Amino acid sequence: MEKEGFSGARLHHIAKGTPDVKRLVAFYQEILGFERMENPDFGGLEVVWLKLGQALSLHLIKSDPNSSSSIPTHCMKPMDLPRAHHLCFSIPNFDSFMDTLKERGIEFHHQTRADGIKQVFFFDPDGNGLEVCSEVVSL
Repeated sequence: MEKEGFSGARLHHIAKGTPDVKRLVAFYQEILGFERMENPDFGGLEVVWLKLGQALSLHLIKSDPNSSSSIPTHCMKPMDLPRAHHLCFSIPNFDSFMDTLKERGIEFHHQTRADGIKQVFFFDPDGNGLEVCSEVVSL
């Protein structure tokens, strides 16, 4: 049952803290094709907003190195990501994207599901799990 007032809701953005905003901006631009967008001045806090098409916005925010919620110190292997916390993007040019990962020396785990959809799992420079699949997955 749909809650009144929540009708028409959609994902607006994902915010991610990082100790190195510039490094993560470069990764998401170079590997996944995000584009920088204008963002407000947050009074000295380093923040960069990125967009992927018109549907997704990613806000990268300088994390507090003294915070207990900073980046984990351990990292799983990419082959563990199918059952772990990750963001997924679908793209039409999957094979070309795989070439990019190989050229950049990014460690990944690749698999093809029984329904033929290709998937690749890898980490961004901060250890956030990512998946790219060969077509849009129905929710």
